[in-house]
Amino acid sequence: MFGKVLVANRGEISVRIVRALREMGVGSVAVYSDADREALHTVLADEAYHVGPTPAAESYLKIERLIEVARSSGAEAVHPGYGFLAESTPFARAVTEAGLTWIGPHPEAIEAMGSKVESRRIMGRAGVPIIPGTEEAVTSPKEVAPFGERYGYPVAVKASAGGGGKGFAVAEDEPGAADAFERASREGEAYFGDGSVYLERYLSAPRHIEIQVLRDKHGAAVHLGERDCSIQRRHQKLLEECPSPVMDPEMRRAMGEAAVEAANAVGYDSVGTVEFLVEGEEFFFLEMNTRVQVEHPVTEEVTGVDIVETGIRIAAGAPLTFSQEEVVHRGHAIEVRLNAEDAASGFIPSPGAVTAYAEPGGPGIRVDSSLRGPGVVPESYDPLFAKLIVRGADRKGALSRLRRALGEFRVEGIATTLPFFKALLDDEVFVSGDYTTRYVEERVGALEIEAFPGAAAGEAPEKSVREVEAEVNGRLFRVRLFTGSGENGSQGPPRRSSRERGAAAATEGAVTAPMQGTIVRVLVEEGQEVASGEAVCLLEAMKMESEIRAGRDGVVSEVRAAAGQTVRSGEALVVLE
Repeated sequence: MFGKVLVANRGEISVRIVRALREMGVGSVAVYSDADREALHTVLADEAYHVGPTPAAESYLKIERLIEVARSSGAEAVHPGYGFLAESTPFARAVTEAGLTWIGPHPEAIEAMGSKVESRRIMGRAGVPIIPGTEEAVTSPKEVAPFGERYGYPVAVKASAGGGGKGFAVAEDEPGAADAFERASREGEAYFGDGSVYLERYLSAPRHIEIQVLRDKHGAAVHLGERDCSIQRRHQKLLEECPSPVMDPEMRRAMGEAAVEAANAVGYDSVGTVEFLVEGEEFFFLEMNTRVQVEHPVTEEVTGVDIVETGIRIAAGAPLTFSQEEVVHRGHAIEVRLNAEDAASGFIPSPGAVTAYAEPGGPGIRVDSSLRGPGVVPESYDPLFAKLIVRGADRKGALSRLRRALGEFRVEGIATTLPFFKALLDDEVFVSGDYTTRYVEERVGALEIEAFPGAAAGEAPEKSVREVEAEVNGRLFRVRLFTGSGENGSQGPPRRSSRERGAAAATEGAVTAPMQGTIVRVLVEEGQEVASGEAVCLLEAMKMESEIRAGRDGVVSEVRAAAGQTVRSGEALVVLE
């Protein structure tokens, strides 16, 4: 076993890995950017090294610096976590060429599965069901039309190197092909350095179900069953369940066998996830994620297998210690992702200072977090800062436990997805388990999501919200006080509709940026009439694209933003008259 491991990542996954290493008696080395100098993963690790200044988002991508830290610290191996460089073939090769051990699959497997076009070819040869699609990358939106004529619309346009919901767009019809092609290609280039795209038949209402696989360096492979990841927004997951509410034993067996075949096809030698789309009685290969997944805890809770520790042991050359027959599901687990996003305003990012933070406790409750008290969710990174995982004897029990845990979880200072999950538990469609990947798109308007009581997402609140205790006739009450001025001079939080809260602030005719980010595209021009709520530009922030909308009707008198421009929170983008 290794004596010391460098964790080349940040946030809650770094905390998770550091804790696993400590339980194994292995030393841990953390890295941090300026924005993460006081982050929890730097506190818990045995050692921590600075890897770069602002812009913080680039600090964790410096391969040479990460290798230098690994060598100087005496680390023998590198764990990439997920995101950043976790599926980077160049990083995996650089680690091994430096004489270190890469805690992940061999570079050729990453490369093969990283290209969605190549992975489809490999899966097809291995007999794994694949969605009808193009054999090669397409180079022009004109190629969408003949594909749409053959398989029908909508058509999925995907970046060949995409993943995590990035580089994915849908052409609803032939006129929409150019926009879908441009978006998928742009995101592929921006996030993965590869703008090539391919086409697939678009499944309109599938379940998104994935299988956790483990394969050691000696050729032994098992799967740990499925996770249902169908609750998503913008093709990015929000909630996961294990097992799936709709999976029957026969499909579980067939899908598990297909996942193992996928791992065998590339000589996989680590932990990984094979993702499928399920529609009716059919399932189709979607992609293989060659790393530990955000949602791995629900599988750990139900199977009792420590996936992170197992991955480290496989990298050290240890064989799997259990067979497929020994994998047993006990109970039901659900994970919800706590993102710094205002769900009542279209999931717009809401980074900033967390002024109060308290986790739930009790039986069957687990929290994987980058915080353990007040802190900061930096705008430079993904909005995920914590995961709440609950386990019950069955799904009904898990849902009851989730309701209790959500009620206990306290996060103040920023908008989060907590209110969304509370509203979810009151929706009969979700509770029934009969949902698809279109759930959020189709049902979010009917959910009663509590509005964030502070300022609009991305804005600093004028005054804080505080909780006080009052005793009336011997009964204790906890009351929240809002010290800012409300509408009509009342003391209380402003009440806005989702459309109003999703709009950028309109001050003196200016539509302003709700947060720091990069302008992806300007959607209006001078002299154009716009209506309240109409999108005027696309802003990329915290690894998400958000539409910035006008706060009132007007005519564009000035456009101050341009594609590729970095803007600050509150900066005027478009002026209306």
